[in-house]
Amino acid sequence: MPNPKTKTETAALMGLLERIAGALERAAPVSAAKADFGAADAFVWHPEGRRLSPVSRVNRVEMSLLKGIDRVRDVLVENTERFARGLPANNALLWGARGMGKSSLVKAAHAWVNEKLKGSKTHGSLKLIEIHREEIESLPDLMALLRPAKPRFIIFCDDLSFDANDTSYKSLKAVLEGGIEGRPDNVIFYATSNRRHLLPRDMMENERSTAINPGEAVEEKVSLSDRFGLWLGFHRCSQDEYLAMVEAYMAHYRIPVEIDLMRAEALEWATTRGARSGRVAWQYVQDAAGRLGVPLSSTPAAPR
Repeated sequence: MPNPKTKTETAALMGLLERIAGALERAAPVSAAKADFGAADAFVWHPEGRRLSPVSRVNRVEMSLLKGIDRVRDVLVENTERFARGLPANNALLWGARGMGKSSLVKAAHAWVNEKLKGSKTHGSLKLIEIHREEIESLPDLMALLRPAKPRFIIFCDDLSFDANDTSYKSLKAVLEGGIEGRPDNVIFYATSNRRHLLPRDMMENERSTAINPGEAVEEKVSLSDRFGLWLGFHRCSQDEYLAMVEAYMAHYRIPVEIDLMRAEALEWATTRGARSGRVAWQYVQDAAGRLGVPLSSTPAAPR
């Protein structure tokens, strides 16, 4: 006759083994989902599943609508085209005033270069991958996924900055230039930020005041920006540049309004917001189109 105690012990042991197996399975590294890079020209990185989600329609502004940033536009487009053709190119940091088209330029440059290379052997091989600021520490996993792939990739992080006690910037430093493997030849990194050095001044001042060697401590922080070969500055626009932005949007969407009235309203709109920028210009255009009953088809993203 079976011993009831033995049955109980066996059931308890099986339960323990099942819990151990479940814990080991949860602790095991997540296998990266096989990416179909032919599914789209743009993707969003999801580190929790080590997967790339295709973006069928990128929220972007046409290059012709980006006004007042001609010099930085030309530099970034040239750098992007060189990279797409397999030539040497630099990581780029787009920094400066809010609403002046930093992230819009990155997305527009990607689309413009892909369109220019249409029909060439590089057509369709330039992909844009967005990674969120909070996921910077997962960059090594993303690099490992992209390294053996055939296309060329722009990894794009919008509004990149680091706060005090945030050490994830070290992952970005290693990926940009350092580390044993280094940055893959088929990957380039573009970031936008309101800060030129990505780190707040009080954070660097705190390092200076508490470190044994203040100079080296601050250098460790500042050197992050040095990993970007291109520093492209975006400054607040003049009144003429602001009005040119408004007029370009109005003409593009064929919004019927008398030019003097449009300029007066646009300037008043900017005054009430205390700023002139591409974003403010777009907000005025949306208001004017709504008042005049003009639908905005294929609406571009507000410049950021």
